[in-house]
Amino acid sequence: MNDFLAELFDRAKQARGRAHAPYSRFPVGAALRAASGAVYAGANVENAAYPLGICAETSAIAAMVAGGDREILEILVLGPKRIAPCGACRQRMSEFAKGLVVVYLADESGNCSRHALSELLPHAFGPEALNGNADVEKC
Repeated sequence: MNDFLAELFDRAKQARGRAHAPYSRFPVGAALRAASGAVYAGANVENAAYPLGICAETSAIAAMVAGGDREILEILVLGPKRIAPCGACRQRMSEFAKGLVVVYLADESGNCSRHALSELLPHAFGPEALNGNADVEKC
């Protein structure tokens, strides 16, 4: 594991340790590196009204935005076992993705797989779709 990835793993592990997961008992941490080089971490925060909880990825993205950054270079998601981000988190990542964003999926033992965000969210809905610049052809 290179130093940059090790830093993401350590920050995600710290955040995971602070997760609020009393209902699922499935704490998740995430850490991302922004284009500025800053690292932001987040944890899942559950709520008794289940739909009101937030995922670790969303928490990390919110911390990044609050910190003044707007572009994700890479993100690591750490759970008790390797898990992929939910669809909503994949969409949130794509909002702040420019070019090739790497998503690492890790378990608590340090086993890790590497994926391009475009692999996890093909044909993402982004700003270009709102501006009428989507790559489309007549059917």
